Amino acid sequence: MAKHWSVDPTEALRADGIQIAELDTSATPGFKGKKKAGQSLLAERTQVLSDLQEKLYASGRSGDSRSVLLVLQGMDTAGKGGIVRHVIGSVDPQGVDHAAFGVPTRAEKRHDFLWRIRKRLPEGGQIGVFDRSHYEDVLVARVHELVPESVWRPRYTEINAFERELVDSGITLVKVALFVSLDEQRRRLLERLNRPDKYWKFKPADIDERAYWPDYTEAYQAVVDRTSTKGAPWYVVPADHKWYARLAVTELLIDALEQLQLDWPPADFDIKEQKRRLRDE
Repeated sequence: MAKHWSVDPTEALRADGIQIAELDTSATPGFKGKKKAGQSLLAERTQVLSDLQEKLYASGRSGDSRSVLLVLQGMDTAGKGGIVRHVIGSVDPQGVDHAAFGVPTRAEKRHDFLWRIRKRLPEGGQIGVFDRSHYEDVLVARVHELVPESVWRPRYTEINAFERELVDSGITLVKVALFVSLDEQRRRLLERLNRPDKYWKFKPADIDERAYWPDYTEAYQAVVDRTSTKGAPWYVVPADHKWYARLAVTELLIDALEQLQLDWPPADFDIKEQKRRLRDE
């Protein structure tokens, strides 16, 4: 376990039995250091993550079909983009497949809700990143009644079956739900309105969504209660402190990659022969 962690992040953040309505979003579960220590550790651990990801990518190039899929969910301003930029951005982009799922297109709506998700699953050796995911179909669809309850409620069972299929195929799932407080979200939205370089990230609808906060809390509670399984658990990350959320996700990814027990692929050529060829040029 990395320094400054009193409890392993995979244990401190696991969603089992958690009550989201009571979550302290300013807390730093399992971490005994402050911001400066967290930022310093993040710099160290992103290098560990980068080294492990390179092994995964190399293994994939050599025929290993295993991959890792990071699923990021959270309300607007929860920090999903920051995770992608500062955590995933620290690894070799050749080994990353990033997908951001917005409102389904007309073509996507003609298919089952998992159809567009299946098309973006990571190949062997890749770290896939879902910025929002199939869970939108039991979150937004539920809160805004985009489909009847008779449609969205069975999706929990469908999702569990889908994720068992992924795990059985060699995809390691890291599912992270990021949570900020209503006050922190207001602060971050105001920051976007105060900075011309952030206007592009602001949507007036983000303010409208704040009125549905209790409904989203209930919907997220159902998600973690119904779809956090042994093979694909949810991790709930308090995200008022961006440094902590980024460090936590880094640690979860490191753990997932270490569980694969990766090693460098052996040479499929005669090393001495290739050295001789170069010496004799």
